[in-house]
Amino acid sequence: MGIDTPVFVYFLEEHPAYLRVVRPVFEAISRGRLSAVTSALTLLEVLVIPLRNGNAEMARSYEDLLGDSRGLRLAAIDLEQVRGAARLRAQWPRLRTPDALQLAAALLGGCSTFVTNDRRLPAVPGLKILQLHDYAA
Repeated sequence: MGIDTPVFVYFLEEHPAYLRVVRPVFEAISRGRLSAVTSALTLLEVLVIPLRNGNAEMARSYEDLLGDSRGLRLAAIDLEQVRGAARLRAQWPRLRTPDALQLAAALLGGCSTFVTNDRRLPAVPGLKILQLHDYAA
């Protein structure tokens, strides 16, 4: 399973509309029952606000979640991921670079699903896009 950046934010910051949906996912990942991949871009994106606000504790929580979760792999942004993202952007010109990197990480990681809350993502062959708002009540 590929996981987009906002999903981590919803979990750690206990978003009232989405925590009920994302908590079981992260529990399964931490127990090793579910394998997940996210791009290293996620670490960059989740650290900005805590660092800007001087919230070292929240920054450390994100570092711990992304670095120490048993079933989660933080995929380095390497040439293979960059090339995969470029191919995606070539096929879907409106796809933003960060989204292309996330999707490429999921595809290269062998994922068949990608969890997000971004309705702008294209229907990528071989990758089922799961929208969190479809599961939140």
